[in-house]
Amino acid sequence: MSDTDGMRADWAGKDFYAVLGVKKDAPADEIKKAYRRLARANHPDSNPGDTAKHDTFKKVAEAYDVVGDPAKRAKYDEMRRLYASGGYPAGGAGGGRRRTTRPRPTKGGDVETTATISFTDAMDGVTVSLRLSSESACTTCGGSGGKPGTRPHICTTCEGAGFVVASMGGSFSVNETCPACGGRQLVYDEPCPTCRGTGRGTSARTIQTRIPAGVKDGQRIRVRGKGSPGENGGPAGDLFVTVKVSPHRVFGRKDDNLTIDVPVSFDELALGAEIRIPTLGGAPVTLRVPAGTPNGRTFRVRGKGAKKADGSRGDLLATVEVQVPAVLDAETRAAVEAYREATASKPLRANLFEQAGA
Repeated sequence: MSDTDGMRADWAGKDFYAVLGVKKDAPADEIKKAYRRLARANHPDSNPGDTAKHDTFKKVAEAYDVVGDPAKRAKYDEMRRLYASGGYPAGGAGGGRRRTTRPRPTKGGDVETTATISFTDAMDGVTVSLRLSSESACTTCGGSGGKPGTRPHICTTCEGAGFVVASMGGSFSVNETCPACGGRQLVYDEPCPTCRGTGRGTSARTIQTRIPAGVKDGQRIRVRGKGSPGENGGPAGDLFVTVKVSPHRVFGRKDDNLTIDVPVSFDELALGAEIRIPTLGGAPVTLRVPAGTPNGRTFRVRGKGAKKADGSRGDLLATVEVQVPAVLDAETRAAVEAYREATASKPLRANLFEQAGA
């Protein structure tokens, strides 16, 4: 133990100002007068055989040795200030009952997990069961880190602060978690045999959590208070769920809109048509395709998309795609050949070569 540690341990339960009968802000000359008066009144030579006064004389001499010395008094006053704020063990005048500082509450760690849901559940929202493995307080020592049945003492490395000051060069410094006590402020001479002094264990649990409607693939959802439990009465950490959305066979997604590719025939685009298309989880809708619609055009169906945060919905984006038959029967082939003959005088690529050479 260092000299400083020894002094703190010796001064822990003593109020030297009370012993001398002066206020804590008394000037040096007043302290000196009080000491001389008490020393004369309780000196062993003047009181032979009076053990009570002999003890008082020793206490007075000890008190004046500390508060009568400017350097020691400054250290003593600083120690009393820390005791009053809960930084160290404290006691009453003359070595009263001591109490141990209570470690600061510490928030538990955050937990990460992944949930895979269907495309439809992502649109409507779903409650999922999550099996979690996370840190928790050691079941043997209750999170203290000490061997059951043993008592802790103030960490001498950080002097009960829970952190140490690390110099960063120049006049800069930062507070770092104490490496000896791990920020718990207290240490045990005999560590817990189960967690080896860390105070932490691993627990498995299953929780139910709600995935909101409209969640996107890869979106990270925060569930407050469902992470690892805190220490010393501190709050639990948070749970972060990364959502994986399985693809749909028909529908896709673009921001808050759903997408669908609609197969159409050449004549439907050329002559116009009314086409029924599905919606996700709702009744089909009729898409009116004007005559002369180009291949690849996208139509917008309002309010049939993904649910937004404000409760409204995006749109359904339907893109028409001409399907070319792989095999033609005789009647269809004759019709296509007749169309080719009818349009032969209007070649589609008439200007292509002229524009290419421009």
